[in-house]
Amino acid sequence: ERSKFNQAIQKTNDEQLLLNLVRLKYRDTPFFLEVSNVASQFRLKNKASFKAQLESMVKDIFNLGASTSYEQSPTVSYSPLHGDKFVKNILSTLPLKTIALLFHSGWSVERVFRVSFQLLAELENAPGASGPTPRNAPQYKEFLRAVKYLQELDDKDALNINYQEPNDQPQMVLQISKDAKKTEPALEFARAVGTPSNKSMYILNQFPTLDQVEHLRVVPRSFLGIMFYLSQSIQVPERDILKGKVTLTKNPDGGKFDWFDVTGELLTIRSSAEEPSRATVRVFYRDTWFYIDDTDLDSKSTFSLLAQIYALQSGAIKDADPILTIGIGS
Repeated sequence: ERSKFNQAIQKTNDEQLLLNLVRLKYRDTPFFLEVSNVASQFRLKNKASFKAQLESMVKDIFNLGASTSYEQSPTVSYSPLHGDKFVKNILSTLPLKTIALLFHSGWSVERVFRVSFQLLAELENAPGASGPTPRNAPQYKEFLRAVKYLQELDDKDALNINYQEPNDQPQMVLQISKDAKKTEPALEFARAVGTPSNKSMYILNQFPTLDQVEHLRVVPRSFLGIMFYLSQSIQVPERDILKGKVTLTKNPDGGKFDWFDVTGELLTIRSSAEEPSRATVRVFYRDTWFYIDDTDLDSKSTFSLLAQIYALQSGAIKDADPILTIGIGS
C-alpha cells in the first residue's frame, strides 16, 4: 500500500501548492498544511466452515468452505507550517547556494534564473511581480534576453556555475569556457550586463562592497516572492476581472498588459468553468477550476521546480501535536 499513500500525498501536495498560487492572485491569504504522520493498521481474517447435509439420496453430504480477508485502517495527521523559522525561510531571499544547487541538479539556467532572480546587474526581471499583482507593466525584456544567452552557452556545455564564500561572503561564479567567450551568446551577454566583451568569468554578488566594482549585483526573490511571480501566470476568468477581484495591469498607453509575455514560457495556469479532463493538477476555487494541462511540459517543469524550492525553504516540520487527525476508515 505504500505506493498508494505516496501517490495520494504527492497529489494533494501539488493541489495545495496550486491552491496557494491561486490565492495569491486573488490577494487571499496562503496557508500550508503538511502531512506530519501516516499510520496504518492491517487486520487479516481467516474463516473456515464445515457443513453437513443429512438427507437421503444425497451423495455429497459434507461442504467445506474457507475465506481470507483483510482490512486496513489508515490514520493521517496534518500539521500547519508556521512559527519563526518557517516564516523566516519563506520570506528570506533564496540563498545563492541554493540557486547554484538547483543548476547543478539539472535545471536549465534560464528557468532557474527567471524564477529566482528579480535583478541581475541593472536588468530588472519584473521585481514588482514579487508581490501582489502590480498595476503598471514591469520591465523584463532585457533580463530575458540576457538569460537566454546564458542558456545558449549552457546548451553548448560552455557554461559552469560555482558557489564560493570568500571572507564569508556568498558568491556565485559564472564561468564561460575559453573556446566560447568570443561567440555571439557570450558577447551579447557581456553587452547586456554592461561589462567588457572579453570576460569569461562573472561574479554574482548580492551585497558587493565598494572595492568589488566588477561584481554583478543580484537580488534573488524570496520563496513567497517566487510564488507571487508565478501566480501572475494564472488565466483568471473575465468575470472576476470585470468585478475587480484581481488587479488589472496596464501598459503605459493604458492598454491591458499580458502577463503571458513574462511567464508564458515558464508556467501557464488555465481556468475553466467545467472540470478539466486533461489536467496534471487541478483545484476548485471561487467557483472555477484552475489547472495545469497535462501536455504543457514547460509548465509541469516549472511547477516541479517550485515544489523543490518549497521543500528546500520550508525545512523540517516541527514536532508538535497535529492540528487534525483523520481516521480514513477501512
